[in-house]
Amino acid sequence: MGKWLIAQKKPNIIFILSDDAGYADFGFQGSKEFKTPRLDEFAKISIRCTQAYVSAAVCGPSRAGFLTGMYQQCFGFEENNVPGYMSLSGLTDDDMGLPLEQKTIGNQLKELGYTTAIFGKWHMGNADRFHPTKRGFDEFYGFRGGSRSFMPYDETNPIDKDENRLEQGFGNFLEHDGYLTDDLADKTNQFIAQHKDRPFFVYLSFNAVHTPMQAMEEDLRQFPNLKGKRKTLAAMTLAMDRACGKVLDQLKKLNLLDNTIIVFTNDNGGPSDTNSSINSPLSGTKANHLEGGVRVPFLISWRGRLKENTVYDYPILLLDMYPTFSAIAGAKVDDMAHLDGVNLLPFLERKNLGRPHNTLFWKKENRGAIRELDWKLIRYPDRPAELYDLSNDIAEAHDLASEYPDKVRVLYKKLFQWELGLERPKWQLLRKFEGKTAERMDAFSAPKIRN
Repeated sequence: MGKWLIAQKKPNIIFILSDDAGYADFGFQGSKEFKTPRLDEFAKISIRCTQAYVSAAVCGPSRAGFLTGMYQQCFGFEENNVPGYMSLSGLTDDDMGLPLEQKTIGNQLKELGYTTAIFGKWHMGNADRFHPTKRGFDEFYGFRGGSRSFMPYDETNPIDKDENRLEQGFGNFLEHDGYLTDDLADKTNQFIAQHKDRPFFVYLSFNAVHTPMQAMEEDLRQFPNLKGKRKTLAAMTLAMDRACGKVLDQLKKLNLLDNTIIVFTNDNGGPSDTNSSINSPLSGTKANHLEGGVRVPFLISWRGRLKENTVYDYPILLLDMYPTFSAIAGAKVDDMAHLDGVNLLPFLERKNLGRPHNTLFWKKENRGAIRELDWKLIRYPDRPAELYDLSNDIAEAHDLASEYPDKVRVLYKKLFQWELGLERPKWQLLRKFEGKTAERMDAFSAPKIRN
């Protein structure tokens, strides 16, 4: 009985991840076009982290980093795992997945007495051995792949890839009714109601607002002044906002809000060319290492513990969620020296006034970036490295490489030294996609100012 009471006191944890959202496409991020009333309301009881980063500019590696608390390149998960688009020089098709020896945050929290669940997108491998229920999650309702239709698959909407089938638990394939974003919130709420008396961890992994661009007619009507993809994206974002609101309402209804840590963030920068997302005032998009590819919106709430309606301005990393959630659940994070993330609680509570990270890294093949304090170096395969001072140039418009050659050399060397400790990539996309990434970056970067 004593253990049961102790377990009850542990706070619940909900991690909500959107997919391919634009940095500027939320009301709490300053958007005047999009409507996100529920998340704007949530921001008022949260800390908004203004310099939150993902560890990769695309969704698969970014999610692998979140799940493990480690730079995913350490175990060879450097690139998206997309069957049919991969180079034959590495693993392909269903052999690609989060390596089985890696412990996930689901494993960790389950060991600490939590009931764990994921709702939505997995993208950590299609084969049965990579399945969420074999990687620390008690319950799964979602799909194994990286994107799928928001509408049910049927004879009028035929399925394109086997890994996109909706699945409940392991091997029980079915299709939902209505719009998938709403359905994921409903299934999350059912789980919360069923497990309200014991600590739970929910990973609500939306595929919104990733392509395909599909929205409900009633949501589209809310944006008469927008057109094309931008209008559809606004409607998809509104649906996701509504889904988040449903979950918040459930927590309030069950008197769980004050004992639940909730995080809302995004998996990488918005792909402006494919979904008309806006990352302003940042340069770049999904798939590149400019700020628009790796800096994301981030809200965290723990009522009564974290000060509401405030901002935190030092850089944080989604890898920090693993040790932070572990500490909340009662683990000794000092014993987790192998992690690259840090426990954010002392920083968010202002007990530690320093920076959680002095140095951050990104890498994809021979592209890479390093941020040390407010200096950021970006290394390219097709042009000289660029250097930015993010303290006064978050748009990365003023390349300072020619003014500070010594700084370029030092950061270049530090990036290389970090890379020497990484595993070789276990798989890679076809080389041609590197060229497409460069084209996307050039199309959505701020005009460069050089002396």
